[in-house]
Amino acid sequence: MTLVCLLLIISPAYPKDSLRRSPVVIAVEKVSPAVVNISTVVKERVGGPFSPIPGGDFFQDFFPELFSREYTHTSLGSGVIIDGTNGYIVTNHHVVARATEIKVLTASQEEFLPKILGSDPRSDLAVLQVETKRKLPEIATGNSDNLMIGETLIAIGNPFGLSHTVTTGVVSALNRSVRTDEQIYRHFIQTDASINPGNSGGPLLTIEGELIGINTAIYQKAQGIGFAIPINKVRRIVSELIRWGEVRFPWLGLEIQALTSDLKAHFGLPVRREGVLVTDVMEGGPGARAGIKRGDMLLNIEGMVISSPSDYRSTLSEFTPSDRLHLTTFRKGEEKRIVIQPDAFPSELAFKLVDQRLGIKVGEMDEGNQKKYAVKGGVTIEKVRSGSEADKVGLQSGDLILKVNRMSIQGMDDFKRAIGLYHHLPSIALLVRRGPYAYSLTLPF
Repeated sequence: MTLVCLLLIISPAYPKDSLRRSPVVIAVEKVSPAVVNISTVVKERVGGPFSPIPGGDFFQDFFPELFSREYTHTSLGSGVIIDGTNGYIVTNHHVVARATEIKVLTASQEEFLPKILGSDPRSDLAVLQVETKRKLPEIATGNSDNLMIGETLIAIGNPFGLSHTVTTGVVSALNRSVRTDEQIYRHFIQTDASINPGNSGGPLLTIEGELIGINTAIYQKAQGIGFAIPINKVRRIVSELIRWGEVRFPWLGLEIQALTSDLKAHFGLPVRREGVLVTDVMEGGPGARAGIKRGDMLLNIEGMVISSPSDYRSTLSEFTPSDRLHLTTFRKGEEKRIVIQPDAFPSELAFKLVDQRLGIKVGEMDEGNQKKYAVKGGVTIEKVRSGSEADKVGLQSGDLILKVNRMSIQGMDDFKRAIGLYHHLPSIALLVRRGPYAYSLTLPF
C-alpha cells in the first residue's frame, strides 16, 4: 500500500492525450485553417468530326459554335492562403485552368468567389484572390533549399472531395524532372506522401508546419509517388503572377542553334561536350552586357547541360527575369563562368524578331481592307523576304494576320504583345487571310 501511494506521488501528471499530440498533430492544427477547398465548373466546347457546311475549315475560325457542342464538368482541388491580409491563395494551374466558375471554401466553412490574378501552365501554379473584410489565416513558409532526404513531410488536401485529408511521408528525392504529354516539369520534390488529384494545389509541410512546397498531381501514372513544387520556386512565380498577371519568360538577347560535329570541330569544342552555338547577340541585351559574343558556345545554365535549342528554352522556363543566372560558355578553347541578369522581352524588338526569324514586315490594317474583307482588326504583311520561312510557306505581301497562336490580333499593339508572349517557342501558328480564304500555318520560330 505504501509503495502504491509513493508511485502515485512521484509519477508526473501528464495530460491524458500528451503522447498522442505528436509533432504531426501540432503542425496540422497550426496549418489547417489556411488550407482551402477549391471547386470549379468548366464549360467547354468540343469540336465534332464533321463540318455541317462545305468549306468548314474557313468558317470554323469565325463561327465556332456551328462546329462544336458545349459540355459542363466539375472538379475539386486544394489551395493554401499565403497572404491573409490581401486574400492571396496559391493553387495549381491545372486546378483552375479553363474554369468558368470557381468557389473557395475555407476550413471555417466560409465560401468565396475568387478572381484569378494569374495562372502559369509552365510551372503549374496559379494565384487567386478573395475579398474579405477580415484577415484570413495564412501559412508560414520555409526554405526548400534546406530540405534533407528522408525528413518527414506532411501533405494536406481534399482528395476525392474528402476535405482536409492529411497524409505523411518523407522526402524521397530532390530536383526530380517529370515528363508529361505536354512538357517537362523540373526541380520537383519527390515524396511518398499520398498525393491524389484532390490534393493538387494543397500544401506540403515540414514537421514544424512550414510550407515547403505546393502539391501537384500533374503526373497521373505515379503509384505511391507524390510530387510538389518547391516553395522557393513558388515564391518567384507567385511574385510574377501577382505583379504582372503572368510569368514573364527570361530573355537573354541571344539567338542560338544546335551544334553539329563539324561545328564542334571548327570551334574546338571536344566531341563529347554538349552545348549550343550563339549565332547572334542583341545589342544592349543581357547577353551583350554579360560579355557573350557571336560564336561563343553555351554549355550550361545553372548547372543544367544545354545540348539543344529545346534544352535552352525549357531550362530558361524554370526562371523569371528577376533571377540572376550562372552560365558556362566556351570560347577559343576556354570555359568561362558568367553571371547574367535576364530582362523581360522588350516589346519594341517584336518587329525586328519577326523580320529576323520569319522574314516578314507587318503594318496596320487599313480601313479599306477591313471593309473589303469584312474583318475587324489584324495586321497586314507588307513585305516578305526572299528565301525566308514565310516565303517558303507561300506568304505574300497583302496577306492579313488575324491570329497568332490563337490570340486574336486587333492591331500592332496586340501583335507586339503576342510576339512578346511567344518569342521563346520553337514554332508559331498564324491565321492568315488572303482574299476570301483563311489559312492556319505553323512556322519554325
